[in-house]
Amino acid sequence: MSELRWTKAEKIVAKRVFEKCYERECEVVLTKLKERIAAADKPSDIWLIHDFLTEELKKIEDKYDYRYSILILVFARLLKEGWLWESDLHGIEEDKIEKIKYLARGIIKAK
Repeated sequence: MSELRWTKAEKIVAKRVFEKCYERECEVVLTKLKERIAAADKPSDIWLIHDFLTEELKKIEDKYDYRYSILILVFARLLKEGWLWESDLHGIEEDKIEKIKYLARGIIKAK
């Protein structure tokens, strides 16, 4: 993937897309966190919430890597998982969009 060259305009779009996906996913985590906090009724629930946040942080840190050499793979994963929408990619060259969609079809969702 490192052979791909990103134009200045594409880099601007890619950064916006990357941040939008990150925000979408974090909003879902925040909603789940609020639900867990609201349901907490004993001190041990604090540590379950901590464990939840630790796991979510690990998943997000593993996924969101903004290096141009692997950005196509990151976007493919985000598309596969539903955080990225094809319409978000407007402004990125069609060859890159096709690679993203092709790779998204082949990515096996991790459990």
